[in-house]
Amino acid sequence: MRTSAANAQLALLLEVTATPKPGNVDRAREYPDLRFEHFMAGAVGASQGLRMAAAGDPVGESFERAVEGMADQRGGNTQFGALLLLTPLIRTASGGSGSPSDNEELTPERAARVTEATTVADAAGFYRAFEHVDVAVDDPPADMEALDVRRGADAVPAVEERKLTLHDIFERSADRDGVAREWVSGFPRTFAAADRIAALDGPVPERAARVFLELLADEPDTFVVTKHGESTAQEVSAAAQTALDGDLDPETLADDLVERGVNPGTTADLVAAGLFVALERGLDV
Repeated sequence: MRTSAANAQLALLLEVTATPKPGNVDRAREYPDLRFEHFMAGAVGASQGLRMAAAGDPVGESFERAVEGMADQRGGNTQFGALLLLTPLIRTASGGSGSPSDNEELTPERAARVTEATTVADAAGFYRAFEHVDVAVDDPPADMEALDVRRGADAVPAVEERKLTLHDIFERSADRDGVAREWVSGFPRTFAAADRIAALDGPVPERAARVFLELLADEPDTFVVTKHGESTAQEVSAAAQTALDGDLDPETLADDLVERGVNPGTTADLVAAGLFVALERGLDV
């Protein structure tokens, strides 16, 4: 029986093999400087941090180690957001034992308790993770300039002075970041994605690709908002719905978004997290 850490690593691998996931790297599409192999290497590199989370190590420390390992490839940021979702979910599922869970631990309520219990030290670990990789983020509000994540470890003194936990940090960005919103609301889209993946038939990567489109149609991708603006994000969501309705070939949409460099990365992160929850709950692969 796989451990929670192994299921998380498998979820990362299954996510990147799913195709088409319009705008994202998958086994059929790549960007010149961000390739399929980089995601495979990132999933392997993250393994120590995933095991730390399963063993009960602090969430922030585990996440930083996972990101450090993920970044040990030439593509840069491959799975930062996915790891940010997976780390507390692994901690929830394993109960800190490091052993295979009975999956009764992994509920939205228990996951919320894990994130709510994060500390100032966890927030510091999150900031230090930005030392390992470049992540596209919005400019912070004026009153949060000292807490700009792009400052990396240099922002830790301000975090400590204000006594902000990792949950506190994400509360401040939940209105504009889909991963942060999951963190502070009990992972609703993650668990819904898991249920949908489990309910569908066929190869798991094909189910994941379908759920990616459904999530994208349901809500504009916040990474697309950050990189390209709200109107582009709305346009991409509408196109995903058109593809679901059968009036647009998902392969055509995928080619178009890759050509334009429009990458719904937050949606891919949610798919990876949903795959993990589904695997923990007995999804056969």
